Amino acid sequence: MKYDVKDPKLAKQGRLRIEWAERNMPVLRLIREKFKKQKPLKGVKISACLHVTTETANLMHTLAVGGAKVALCASNPLSTQDDVAASLVRDYNIPVFSIKGESNRVYYQHINGALDIEPDITMDDGADLVSTLHASRKKLLKNVIGGTEETTTGVVRLRSMEKHGVLKYPLISVNDSKTKHFFDNRYGTGQSTVDGILRATNFLLAGSKVVVAGYGWCGRGFATKAKGMGADVIVTEVDPLKAIEAVMDGFRVMPMAEAAKIGDVFCTLTGDVNVIRPEHFKVMKDNAVVCNSGHFNVEIDIPGLEKTAKRKRQIREFVTEYTLRNGKRINLLADGRLVNLSAAEGHPACVMDMSFANQALSAEYLVNNGNALENKVYAVPERIDSEIACLKLKSLGVKIDRLTPEQKEYLASWELGT
Repeated sequence: MKYDVKDPKLAKQGRLRIEWAERNMPVLRLIREKFKKQKPLKGVKISACLHVTTETANLMHTLAVGGAKVALCASNPLSTQDDVAASLVRDYNIPVFSIKGESNRVYYQHINGALDIEPDITMDDGADLVSTLHASRKKLLKNVIGGTEETTTGVVRLRSMEKHGVLKYPLISVNDSKTKHFFDNRYGTGQSTVDGILRATNFLLAGSKVVVAGYGWCGRGFATKAKGMGADVIVTEVDPLKAIEAVMDGFRVMPMAEAAKIGDVFCTLTGDVNVIRPEHFKVMKDNAVVCNSGHFNVEIDIPGLEKTAKRKRQIREFVTEYTLRNGKRINLLADGRLVNLSAAEGHPACVMDMSFANQALSAEYLVNNGNALENKVYAVPERIDSEIACLKLKSLGVKIDRLTPEQKEYLASWELGT
């Protein structure tokens, strides 16, 4: 079996952490039990480009139990948990191509390593796997029946490919399922982003002015968690509807040019490029902290920061201090990579439980229906979303009401009024 991990000897520690995460993933566990009996993925080859974490390990194990041949690579150079990668290779016999801190060149070597199994299905987080397939591994496209995408940034890229007529197979946007973005993006990103910032800096959020760039589901989650820890939260937005929502939720809203002058901690969660730029760095307070929790490290203009600075140094793990020509210091966390996975462990397992349940059931759906789909980006079928919500409630011991026949009839009618 081909693989490339930092050190296979880390497997014992990784196995324990995988088991710990599995305790808080009851929905995926129920799906694994079903997959074990039914083998719905028997003979299916799946190339996955996801953050190599304890939660991802449990997804890979579930797919393999369902009969799939799986190969995994990282979807970000800094998000790999090396002990988990080692355990997947040694304990689960799953080939992994992933080393935390890998160069951009090695990152794409690893993507190609995962593609070498000639997949029937792709699982992506950011669409780097899909774009590589379409750009340099086109011969493999004939085998692919479909794929899934985990994150907002990847969905944006895939919809662009669809719009321009270059998408060669159907993709399911796991990111847009309600049991993913309502919980993973909001509660998962919210908590894990705070966790990453605190682990990297050991700053006190209470009393600090925290600037949140973007008020999508991820931004809402982070803003809420920072506020809960006592921070004075400021939101920047380009969407007037989201800006109004932020105001109604009790946050101050202003342009980044104004927020840059008063913020202590800045975090981008937009999915767009150059949200924080040199003109913002120049007016920031001395010792300001800047980080990103979006998928790619393009939201902060790092080349612009390099040009603006007269020197830089690594002052803490995951903290690079840039001294500007005006003498002020800007602290960039995790090289502008997603701070929640680079400096911390990413989302809690109980949140990823639902996200990865979507991945597993979407893979099963593609096996059964992929050949009937067009080369478009599809939503997760509502039936799957509802099934996952029901399984989660069951695992929590929560029961809900059912509509009576009379209520169903009323909701389906137009005749009944005042």
